[in-house]
Amino acid sequence: MSLPHWLPLTGHVVLAVTVVLAGARLAHLLARRTGQPAVVAEIALGMIAGPLLLRLGGADALDVVVPADVHTGLDYIGHAGLALFLVGVGHELKSPSVSVRGRSVVTTTAGALLVPLVCGGVLALWVLAGDDPALRGEAPAAALFMLLAVGLSVTAVPVLARILVARGVVDTVVGRLAMTSAVAIDAAAWILLAVAVGLASGGSKNVPLLILVVLVSAAVFVALRIALRSGPAARLAAGRPRGTLVAIAVLAAGAAAALRHYDLPDILGALLVGAAIPADAREEPWSRAVRTVSGAGRTLVPVFFVTTGLTVFTREFDGVPWAAMAMAVGLAVFGKMAGTYAGARLGGESHWDGLRLGVLLNTRGLTELVVLQAGFSAGILTAELFLALVVMTLVTTAMTGPAYTFIDYRAGRRGSPVPPRKKELARP
Repeated sequence: MSLPHWLPLTGHVVLAVTVVLAGARLAHLLARRTGQPAVVAEIALGMIAGPLLLRLGGADALDVVVPADVHTGLDYIGHAGLALFLVGVGHELKSPSVSVRGRSVVTTTAGALLVPLVCGGVLALWVLAGDDPALRGEAPAAALFMLLAVGLSVTAVPVLARILVARGVVDTVVGRLAMTSAVAIDAAAWILLAVAVGLASGGSKNVPLLILVVLVSAAVFVALRIALRSGPAARLAAGRPRGTLVAIAVLAAGAAAALRHYDLPDILGALLVGAAIPADAREEPWSRAVRTVSGAGRTLVPVFFVTTGLTVFTREFDGVPWAAMAMAVGLAVFGKMAGTYAGARLGGESHWDGLRLGVLLNTRGLTELVVLQAGFSAGILTAELFLALVVMTLVTTAMTGPAYTFIDYRAGRRGSPVPPRKKELARP
């Protein structure tokens, strides 16, 4: 009896996923030893996987290890994992545990969003003025402008949450203010990202369709939110936890597919599903289900990084975009640090807390990679510009821990109180 034609391919994909996850595990250990978030090591793994294969065995080795069909399978798995993970991010965006009110929230959020948006616009103007085809590409100027503005403004809520927990400052003023501002900034960033991708796919003529899709998505979100908050839905979640897990995963996949059909970022569908799920206590049915689904997706996210790296970093570059890297890193750090600090000070926060907030909100991590991947897939970012922005992501995320430690040290030397640590905090 002959084997089904797809069986060897399935085995190849499973083997490739296993190798990627094993590599990610080793990368996590290295990140832990160096005091870095795991996502930094995962991004680096994705960047070096393809070039390493090319260096060791050439293009032939790459074709044998990851042929086109296997690459396609890995791409589906990576995006599926990302969608499941983003259900948790969407749910976290509305969590009451990070709600903080007051003038400081408004001014800090405004500074941390508006100044980086302007810096992203400056980067876009620099790219457009240079007229370098390797950086400029063929995307509409408006789409490039908006994508770079979003790229320099986002903050990685999941990575930020892990950093706050690791440092024991979740329940401090700085921790709550950082999370609240990050949630508001990313909510705006996802909307702007959808506009950028819509402009790239159809230009200004696509705007009416984009507005219609957004309105329909908002209506579906409201309807789903109302339905899930009903008594029968709550009883179903409590009585059939496995069915709830499957339902959430199917909803996320369906929402992602629907938006992808209209050339919008499919990740927004998963975020909307997560945001529609009721927020309850950590061990209550909905939060437990979301945490399980998101955790399963988080396990597969390294596959997304590797397939992205195999797509981008195995091609020939005209040269390393050093100038673009320097511009992206400089503007990204300046925009977040200066904007956040100014906003925090206007809101009445101290000098040292303003610096702490600037460092924390400069964390970009996974959220930035999702935005960049969406821009690259839509043809807005060229490979060279994508590389420069990935380097910016690595630098801004990796600097968060050391910079925060240095600020605490300097504040202690100057007699300023350091935020108290909480020894027992639940993991996000």
